[in-house]
Amino acid sequence: MSVFLYTLLIFQLHAKAENPLCRMMGESKYPLLSKDGDVNIGALFSVHSIEILPSFKYTQKPQALSCSSVSLRDFRMAQTMIFAIEEINRSQSLLPNVSVGYRIYDTCGSRLSSMSATMALMNGPEFTAGDRCNGQSPIHAIIGETESSATVILSRTTGPFKIPVISPSATCECLSNRKDYPSFFRTIASDYHQSRALAYIVKHFGWSWVGAVNSDNDYGNNGMTIFLNTAQEEGICVEYSVKFYRTEPDKLQKVVETIKKSTAKVIVAFLTSSEMYNLLEQLSIQNISGIQMIGVEGWITAKNLLTPNCFHVLGGSLGFAVRKNDIEGFADYVIKAFWKTVIPCSQTEGNSSEYAINCNTYQDLLLLKNYNEDVPEQRYSSNVYKAVYAVVHSLHSLLKCKEQAGCKKGLTIQPQQVVEALKKVNFIIKMGDHVWFDGTGATIAQYEVVNWQKDSNGSIKFKAVGYYDASLPPHQRFVLNTENITWAGGQIEKPRSVCSESCPPGTRKASQKGRPVCCYDCIPCAEGEISNETDSNNCKQCPGEYWSNAEKNKCVLKAVEFLSFTEVMGIVLVFFSLFGAGITVLIAILFYSKKDTPIVKANNSELSFLLLFSLALCFLCSLTFIGRPTEWSCMLRHTAFGITFVLCISCVLGKTIVVLMAFKATLPGSNIMKWFGPAQQRLSVLAFTLIQVLICVLWLKMSPPFPYKNLKYYNEKIVLECSLGSTVGFWAVLGYIGLLAILCFILAFLARKLPDKFNEAKFITFSMLIFCAVWITFIPSYVSPPGKFTVAVEIFAILASSFGLLFCIFVPKCYIILCKPEQNTKQHLMGKGSI
Repeated sequence: MSVFLYTLLIFQLHAKAENPLCRMMGESKYPLLSKDGDVNIGALFSVHSIEILPSFKYTQKPQALSCSSVSLRDFRMAQTMIFAIEEINRSQSLLPNVSVGYRIYDTCGSRLSSMSATMALMNGPEFTAGDRCNGQSPIHAIIGETESSATVILSRTTGPFKIPVISPSATCECLSNRKDYPSFFRTIASDYHQSRALAYIVKHFGWSWVGAVNSDNDYGNNGMTIFLNTAQEEGICVEYSVKFYRTEPDKLQKVVETIKKSTAKVIVAFLTSSEMYNLLEQLSIQNISGIQMIGVEGWITAKNLLTPNCFHVLGGSLGFAVRKNDIEGFADYVIKAFWKTVIPCSQTEGNSSEYAINCNTYQDLLLLKNYNEDVPEQRYSSNVYKAVYAVVHSLHSLLKCKEQAGCKKGLTIQPQQVVEALKKVNFIIKMGDHVWFDGTGATIAQYEVVNWQKDSNGSIKFKAVGYYDASLPPHQRFVLNTENITWAGGQIEKPRSVCSESCPPGTRKASQKGRPVCCYDCIPCAEGEISNETDSNNCKQCPGEYWSNAEKNKCVLKAVEFLSFTEVMGIVLVFFSLFGAGITVLIAILFYSKKDTPIVKANNSELSFLLLFSLALCFLCSLTFIGRPTEWSCMLRHTAFGITFVLCISCVLGKTIVVLMAFKATLPGSNIMKWFGPAQQRLSVLAFTLIQVLICVLWLKMSPPFPYKNLKYYNEKIVLECSLGSTVGFWAVLGYIGLLAILCFILAFLARKLPDKFNEAKFITFSMLIFCAVWITFIPSYVSPPGKFTVAVEIFAILASSFGLLFCIFVPKCYIILCKPEQNTKQHLMGKGSI
């Protein structure tokens, strides 16, 4: 039995394959508006926006679906399509001798009705050619749908049959995929450009903290994804990104609560007009206002949003709208010709029942019979107009039409041929727009930037305040006239929407842990660093010779430090240098005037005068340490200091040796003084000094001191100092001075108790003690960080040691000369004891 049934089934399938039967399942769906022609164009518009479903009890045949609530926008699109087709049928240049027909279906904004209408377009409402399927579509192209999600369904359904679909308003970027939608075209730009332009307008106004709401469908999800990616590229932070669909009231409530709790004062709303209407209602109920809305072409010029409370919430909204194009003659057409030719219903005086029967389908449309005030604001009608002309231009080329000979009517046109012809269309319509399709099947992105404002009589208008044109160079695409903008709540000042206030120059941004990058703290730049721009991410280090000012917004030249003649410390040191030199000169004058007295003659007066001369030079050499270091002053200060001090110590050493030799000479049989007479004393001083001169010459020859900008020890200032060049040379000079001083101190110490009335060795011992103490104290301070105080310490050491030698050696003698002249005798000086 089973074998028999299987054989019968195979036989029936084979018979059907040879002789296929086309059977209509269910009742035929008829178009809302139609007209037969040699070539036909189909269309799907949501002329009504609400679909009323019948009862599905499965006990009886379901009634037909009914629709309500006329969508004026889609109704005008249907009228525009018919207007364009009738205009073409009257034309002698396009499809001469070929009539164009149309079949316009009302989808009622329902996916169910949309699928039903799509199948009706592809198959036709009835089979006039018998019961066989000929595989030929009754229409050559479909114009529609108006929403992206519905267009996705339509394009996927017609795609396998290669029937071209041209949408006037579906902008979803997803439809740009030619692999999935090879036969889809649109006379509007993809949302790719609009979504990026939304980020640009937010960036233009300095809003870095925004909220985002989108329709939970293909249109909203794809558009918002592109916006979010672009916003991230442009440094814009999105506080929240939420979505809902018109049939999801719970999600809508959550969206409203999110908006209510947020701190962002700007919302990017990528919504259709239906979702925006629902959101507007809830925002009005909860009295949420003062939010700057940034909108898209889907709702920014939608008339259904103009409710009594709309401006309270949406006043000042900014957004991108499809450009308006005035179609010549269309305004008159929708008042007169359309109702006479397409819907020829008129209320006759006699038979009202006949009117009801014939025109019951159009009763809600007839309410618009004398209304055309909305026509100037219709922004999608021109897209329908372009779509019709694009299809006709492609058919014109396929039918090989010529102005004189007409078109070849006998040609069979396959849908795929129309698709290929549409890719090549390139023409200019009478409004002046250039119509062609890019590689994705879309047209160039051109938008008006509109602003919700109130005019003098209180009515709301959509005022153009700029434009975006993707066909222009990048720097010219986006133009805004901000002076003409009304902001949220009717304010004249632009709202601020930032997570954190801008960081002023002199500070940098520091991200707050766990928060978006637009939320940050302003941290002052460190010393030596600046930021000279608002919202700097990092502070810049000042170059070597520069330092940050107090505000940390500018690099200024570092203060240059050196011991100057004009500052107080420099003046004091100059005073003591000249004072010491002056006293030395006075003492020299005093000694010269008393050169014949015993106390001056004692211990070789030549050494005394030479010592006074060297002390005067010691006082004066300290002046070379004051003032801006130069190449010459650096070489002079160290060498002059070294040579004069050696000369000074050599003289003291000579005087000490003379004291010792003089004592030895008083012993019986001693002739030691002949070995250290005046000539030997002068020679010893010269020899000791020449050694220091040789050291200095070698130092200057090998690696002399030089002026140096020291940036190492102080960040905020430059220390001008004299670099030693060769540290070995410096310590050799200083060491030699120290060696002579120690030698002098030892000899003087040995001679301190010699039995003279005036024992000069005792005073030399004191002077050497002071000299050594001063320079031992100086060494640690000299190797400390450089600066003018270090130089001052060095000058102090020179002056202190010079004053020590001067006072210890010469002041006692001056005292005797001036105050105790009676002691200035040979007998007294040779006497025993001390003074």
